[in-house]
Amino acid sequence: MAGRLEGRVALVTGAARGIGKACARALSTEGAPVALADVDREGGEALTAELAADGAEAMFIALDVTSEADWEAAIPAIVDRFGGLDVLVNNAGVGIVEPLPEVTLESWRKSMSVNCEGVFLGTKHAMAAMRPGGSIINISSILGFTSIPSLSAYSATKGAVRLFSKGAALDGAKDERRIRVNSIHPGYIHTEMMEATCYRDYGSLEAGLRELAKQHPIGRVGKPEDIANGVVFLASEESSFVTGTELVIDGGYLAVGGYSVFP
Repeated sequence: MAGRLEGRVALVTGAARGIGKACARALSTEGAPVALADVDREGGEALTAELAADGAEAMFIALDVTSEADWEAAIPAIVDRFGGLDVLVNNAGVGIVEPLPEVTLESWRKSMSVNCEGVFLGTKHAMAAMRPGGSIINISSILGFTSIPSLSAYSATKGAVRLFSKGAALDGAKDERRIRVNSIHPGYIHTEMMEATCYRDYGSLEAGLRELAKQHPIGRVGKPEDIANGVVFLASEESSFVTGTELVIDGGYLAVGGYSVFP
């Protein structure tokens, strides 16, 4: 039986680990040839080899999302290899965890560059090259709706991604190819980045998982696959009438107002 994404070519940034890695695997499982982009060459090439060993079509692209020259090289390379481009997952991102008085202008600019400019550049260059019915999926965060202490810079970037995606969706809808653009807003997801948060804020992985789970009414933190499932939906024809909106995948975090502990 054909996969839900058979024949739809996908590009995932930040694909070497975490949410990006799960997205690349899920898109590939559903039949999409996948380009895996990352600054982590070792991790990206390892996953590419893993997918290829399973019979999937996959390629690795060394891509710094803040470099327009890298984007200008990457998109034509993907089109040349796979014959087109249908899906972009703008997943690459960084987080600054510091009280606002301690945030330096340098770290603020790095966060803005990766999380905002990277999404802008990817959306711009992918939209220009996409085939009709293309889908751009920008990974934002629950912190694109709210914030918590020491994450003001991160929240600013994720809020920007949320509203940028709406504007980009309007431009995509005006184009005769009808390119769709949406954002996904994960809750706390069990990745390497979240494990670092557990050790830093709670002293151990186990304590961190237990305490963060309390902030999600569903009773647990998310898995990367939870986000990848949403990506597959937005990449597929099942979501052909969905554009300019947010898909919140947060176990109910925002339903209880965010930075509160669900009893």
